[in-house]
Amino acid sequence: MIYVDADSCPVKEDIVEIASSYHYRLLFVASYAHMKRENDKQNWKYVDSDKEAVDLFIMNATKKKDIVVTQDIGLASTLLLKYVTVLSPRGVMYEEETINAALDMRYLSAKARRKGVYGKGPKPFTEEDRQKFRRNFIRILSKNEGESIGHVE
Repeated sequence: MIYVDADSCPVKEDIVEIASSYHYRLLFVASYAHMKRENDKQNWKYVDSDKEAVDLFIMNATKKKDIVVTQDIGLASTLLLKYVTVLSPRGVMYEEETINAALDMRYLSAKARRKGVYGKGPKPFTEEDRQKFRRNFIRILSKNEGESIGHVE
């Protein structure tokens, strides 16, 4: 199963295109505040507009070997403990070896903001980010599909 933290995901169309070539179910999770009016024939789950509602739904719904696309480092750190594969929309693989450093940077940035120090914000999403996402997403799906085909029960 592939879950997408869809509220501000810039690669939704890429996910649909790539996932259609593999045997995965796909669920976009968004808050009611981001509800789409048109039906694009994809599976969507809408949750309350509370700050963490999408994260809580994904945390509770996922299980081992699922794939999640999110840019939320806190959510990623929780999912890694459940053996979920987590990829950011920029193509960054969240891994247990590096997640603590990412969480520390998030904490230090939040601490600086509380003191009135504001950085530049996130850099703009680029075509290079999109291509990195596509490469890594295909790599994950191919690897997982290969493992399930090779696994006989």
